[in-house]
Amino acid sequence: QVQVVESGGGLVQAGGSLRLSCAASGSIFSINVMGWYRQAPGKQRELVAVIRSGGSTNYADSVKGRFTISRDNAKKAVYLQMNSLKPEDTAIYYCYVNVVVDTYLRDYWGQGTQVTVSS
Repeated sequence: QVQVVESGGGLVQAGGSLRLSCAASGSIFSINVMGWYRQAPGKQRELVAVIRSGGSTNYADSVKGRFTISRDNAKKAVYLQMNSLKPEDTAIYYCYVNVVVDTYLRDYWGQGTQVTVSS
C-alpha cells in the first residue's frame, strides 16, 4: 500500500504565495516521477508541474516563472512553491507519484488540496 498526502492549500489574495507539500509513504522501492496536477470547477484535470528522479522538470505554460517544483528524495516528498498567484490558479491541486512497488511501476494520487485565490 502507498499513501500520498498533500498539505498547504488555502485562501490567498491575488499576488500572494502558497507552498504545497506532498509526502508518499508505504511499500515504495523507488520513486520515478513526482508532480502536481490541478482541476478547476467545470474543467479537466491538467498538469501543473512534474519533476523526475534526475531532477528535470516540466511546467504548464500558465505557471512558468511563477511556480517552482522541488523534491526531497530522502523524505519521499515533493513541493510546489506558488508565487504571484492569480484568480485563475484557483483549483483543487492533486499530488501525483509514479513509483516502483513490487517491481511494477504504479501511479498514485493524493486526495487533493484546495487553493483559492481571491481578486
